[in-house]
Order: sequence, then structure tokens, then C-alpha cells
Amino acid sequence: MLEIKEVNTAKQKKQFVKLLFNIYKDDAMWVPPIRKDELKQLSPETNPSFEHCDAKFWTAWQGNKCVGRIGAIINKKYNEKTGKNYGRFTRMEFIDDREVSQKLIETAEDWLKKEGMEIIHGPLGFNNLETQGMLVEGFDHLPSIASVYHKPYYKEHIEALGFEKENDWIEFRLTIGETANKKGIRGAELVKRRYGFEVVRPQSNDELQKYTKSLFLLLNEAFQELPYTTPFSDKMIDAIAGKYFKILNPRFVRIVVKDDEVVAFVVGLPSLSKAMQKANGRIFPFGVYHIMKALKNPEVIDLLLTGVAPKYHTSGAAVILFAELQQEMLSMGIDQMETTGIFETNHNVISNWKNYEHIQHRRRRCFVKEIGK
Repeated sequence: MLEIKEVNTAKQKKQFVKLLFNIYKDDAMWVPPIRKDELKQLSPETNPSFEHCDAKFWTAWQGNKCVGRIGAIINKKYNEKTGKNYGRFTRMEFIDDREVSQKLIETAEDWLKKEGMEIIHGPLGFNNLETQGMLVEGFDHLPSIASVYHKPYYKEHIEALGFEKENDWIEFRLTIGETANKKGIRGAELVKRRYGFEVVRPQSNDELQKYTKSLFLLLNEAFQELPYTTPFSDKMIDAIAGKYFKILNPRFVRIVVKDDEVVAFVVGLPSLSKAMQKANGRIFPFGVYHIMKALKNPEVIDLLLTGVAPKYHTSGAAVILFAELQQEMLSMGIDQMETTGIFETNHNVISNWKNYEHIQHRRRRCFVKEIGK
């Protein structure tokens, strides 16, 4: 008999997180998150997104075995932005059993309808820097830590429950060749002369920290019209910066300024996917060793974050960012870049990859369904 339990206690939250490691324990393409980070996202005390979000979480049990989990989020800022009553399903994982997936979705839908929601979509997190979407293509490619991985049967279960495609993100592996490098350098010089742009190359993490607030304010401006996005509050900025910015290598960060105003930036991160697999969800005692080793000896750079101020979207500022980043990479013998998810309709960004040897190797999807008024 299947039983659904609401997640409230510390023990239940640990069970919620542990299921992830049980589902994927034998999967060579899964990149485990840090368990403590996952736990922090489940509680208002440690997740500042609860300031504007309501959320509940559940697990599914067959006897003494946990066989599924799901969360539901109401992002009130996003609903104010769109004027619609959206609810999100999140962190859904389950064994290959239709009863389990159906009961989990029904549980999330019932709570969302009770709270007045009319549309459910997902998988989505509290904000757009959490993992978004469900993997539907590219199960044989190792994801970056900013991407997702799911079992191939998930898509079939979700579609059987009446969900349809809302949006797709696509991901690319880029190889920097001579053509891309030369065109980038030439284009960057033209753009700098035309607009009077200057490039900041942070020399230390302390110097990078000085720009943290400016970078996130730029992200708020750049992402405001995109689906699923809401502005980052000061507390959210502090939490995200505390998680990622301390481990960044400034060599892979570039900032474009004009008259002391930040107009564009790119943050590259040495791929931590293999290191995170070795860490298996724990920083200590050995996880930190694998992560630090990967940071010092990168083979692939993940394009973690890129932002351009809307008024400079057509200026070519992004050309400067990528020309700078790829020159730094090539000086270290690195010619591989992994993009994060890009909306498949974002043809302007996707067209930039034509200068590289590239493959579009992964696709993830946000599903949507009406749940009535």
C-alpha cells in the first residue's frame, strides 16, 4: 500500500534528500549535490526564498521503503509578475511505478488548488539559479553542476499525467578553435572602441566580492522578462554569493564596465561534475579535496552565469566577454566550454555558437498543466 507523508521534521527532511542518492546510486551520469545544501533549501530558516514563497514537501512510501518525493512551491512574486495563479512542482523523484508518480503529482496539485492556484508547471525551483526543468534528451552526457539529470522514464510518466511542454532549455558543448579565437579578439577590439567599454579582470576573490551586488542587480535587470524569474533580494544575493563566489577562480571571471557602470559579465567555473561524483554529496572528509583539485586543474569550463544590461544587448558586449574568457582558457591549455541551459527560442545567443565546433547535446523541459479554477 502506498502512503504519502508530509515532510516536516529534521528526520523527514533527511529522508527526502537521501532518496535522491538511492534513485541514482548506480547511474554514471548523475552528479550528486551537497546534502547539506539540499537540506538548507527545505527550511525557511536557511532559505531566504521563503520570504516570498510558500512551499510544502512530501515523500511516498511502500511499507518501510521511500519510493518517491515531490515538493510544491507558490512563488508569489512570480504570480504578481505574470498576473496568473501558478504553482510549481519541484524536486520530484520516483521509482518506475505509475501509481507512485500519479499520487505524488495529485498530492502537489491538491495543495496548490487548495491555495487557489490554477496552473501547475515544473519542475522548477524557488528561483532561476536553482536547477530547472526535466532532462528529456542527452542522458549519455555528463551534466554540469548547474544542470539536471533525470531517469529517462520520468518524461513518460509526466506526459501520462496530462502535462505538456511549456518551454525547453538546450545545452551545448563548445570547442574553441582558431577561427573562434581570432574572430573574438577582432570583434572585441571593435566593440571596445565603439562604445568605450573597459574590461575588469579580477585578480583575487576579495576584488571579485566588491562587484557581487552590482552583478546580481544586473542579473535582476537582464532576467526580468524571462520566464520563471523574479528579482534576487539582498538576503538571496548573500546566500547565493556565499555558496558560489568563494570558490570561484577570478581568472575565469570578466566584467565589462562603462564609466564605472557594470554593463556585462561572465562567470566561468572549472567543471566540478566529476569531483562532485567522487564527493558523493559530502564536503568532508574527502569531498573538499576532490573539489579543490578540480578547481586547480580544469579540463572543461562551465559557463555558470552571463548577464548583459538590456540597454547594451545589441552592443556586442558579450563578444568581449567570450573573447576574454577563451583567451584565458587557451593560455591554460583548455579548449572546452559547457553552456548552461538556454531557451531554445533565444536565437541571438544560440547564433553565437556558430563560430565554434559545437554539439547541442542536452535538452531539458518545463511541463505545464491547468488544474482548474
